[in-house]
Formats: sequence, C-alpha cells, structure tokens
Amino acid sequence: MSLVKLRLSMIGTLAIIIAASTLFMTVIMSLMGTLNIVTLAFFVVFVNIAQWLLSPYLINMMYKAREIPRADNPRLHSIVEQLSQKLKMEAPKLMMANIPIPNAFAYGSPLAGNRVALTTGLMKELDEEEVEAVIGHELGHLKHRDMQIMMFASVLPAIFYYLGYSMMLSSWYGGGRRREQSSAAPVLIGVASMAVYWVLTLLTLGLSRLREYYADQASVSVVDDGARKLSEGLAKIVSATNRGKQYHRQTAGVNGFKALFISDPDSAERNVAELSSLRPYRDDQRLVQEILSRKPSAFDRFLELLSTHPNIVKRLQALRA
Repeated sequence: MSLVKLRLSMIGTLAIIIAASTLFMTVIMSLMGTLNIVTLAFFVVFVNIAQWLLSPYLINMMYKAREIPRADNPRLHSIVEQLSQKLKMEAPKLMMANIPIPNAFAYGSPLAGNRVALTTGLMKELDEEEVEAVIGHELGHLKHRDMQIMMFASVLPAIFYYLGYSMMLSSWYGGGRRREQSSAAPVLIGVASMAVYWVLTLLTLGLSRLREYYADQASVSVVDDGARKLSEGLAKIVSATNRGKQYHRQTAGVNGFKALFISDPDSAERNVAELSSLRPYRDDQRLVQEILSRKPSAFDRFLELLSTHPNIVKRLQALRA
C-alpha cells in the first residue's frame, strides 16, 4: 500500500466514523431529546479524557515499567535520540516494561509526557538492529499522534454503547403500566445504538490497523535498511510470543492496552498455528521468507477485522513492497 493510498484510507475511514456518528446522533437526539444525549456524551468524553491523561501512570503500574537511566544503556538512548531527530520530534522517555514476551509500545499524555517502552522479552529475543526498527515504529506512533486520534475515534462508539445499554436497561427495569405503554421506543433506540456501536467499532479497528501500517512506514523512512530490520523483528516477535504463555497469566484483565503494542499478543498463538509447519530457521531472513510464503485464509481475513493489528503475512508483504 503506497503512502498516498494509506493516508487517503485513514482520512476516509475517520470521515466515515464521524459522519455516521453525526447522522445517528442527530436521529437519536430528535427522538429522545437533546439534554439526555448531550449529558451522556459529555460523561463519556470526560471519562475518556481522564483515562488518557492518567493512563501512563496506570500502564507503568500494570506493566512495572521504569525509566532506563542513560548510564545503564547509552546506546539505546542514542538510537532513540537519533531517530527522533530524523523525525523532527522531541525524544520521548525510554522505559523498560517487565513483560517476558517481546513487544514494545508508545504511550503518554500532556501530564506525563511521551514515552516508548521496550519489554524485557524484546531485549532478549531481538538483535540491536531489529530493536532499532521497532523503536522507529513506536516513534512513528508518537509523531503521527496516534494516541490522540484513536482516543477520539474510540469515544464515538463508546457513546453509542452506553446510550444503547442505558436505554435498554431503562426499558427493562422501568416497571409498571408506564413500562408497558412506552417501552417500545427505548428498546428500538437501544438496539439501534448497539448496532451503530458495532459498526463504528469495526471502523475504528480498521483505522487502528491502518495506523500500524503508517507507523511501519515511519520506521522504514528513518532506519537504514528499515524494511528488512522491521520485518525480521516482527517475525521474531510473533514466533517468540506464543512461547511466552505466562504473559496471559501475568497480564490478565489488562488487554485493553494491547492496541498500544507493536504486535497483538492475543493473535500470536493463531499466527503461530498458521505457521506450524515452519522448519527451524537458520537465520532471521529465512523466517521472514517462510511467513511470506503463506497465504492468509478467508477465516484469517475475518479474524483480522476484529483485530487492532494487521495480519502478520499482509504486514510483512506491505513492508516488502
């Protein structure tokens, strides 16, 4: 996918999300009154902004992320600073997350500043040049303000979810004769709102996958031989993640942050199952070539619609192109 097509796809997807939300919001406001919907929207927006501002501290606590002193790893700090300079952005804080699977993520807020976290598993599994490409990807997310864009896009489905949920609850538990006379309209609005929520959620997931491709291209643009390095890094991340079964025990209940990761850990087992016939690879490029030789099935493409990250085969094909 070319950079121009990628940008147009992202703009188009975001425009559809906004347009659909506006259309259905207007219809619902005309049916149930402006005050209720505005109050609900204000509440959802407030909660999401508060979560965004405070999430870096929550992420640090959940993943035991700590800042890496420059004296502990001057080379890693130098890589972050050089790539940040190429992207014409301020270098973020460099963090280490105590997670055994290889992964990385960018996060931050106006209160905490921008941060890039590498996991202990990533430093163990990947070579330095592959870590460099992964850092380039995460810096791309910060450069493109993906956290802010995805927060905005996620607020709109959330409004319809809470609207549908509250309308159906009020209908079911309204009670008495009044319930018998007036429960039909709230139920219809509730069901319609939940349907809109699912449509907008699928569009938001699609936007998230496009942002991953966009961050990949940012890495390729600033890292020497970045396509090869990032391809090898992603292939090794997917291959190694399935071996880290303890991840699911250690991070149970916090999968809401998996969209931050460079690779979705929940899809690792499926990806490895697809590649179960892989022979032991002699070098990293051999692993990449083996993955690229696979063709995603119709079921894989369906599962991708429900994922925050692209299918690994399609992602490596995009990097190769």
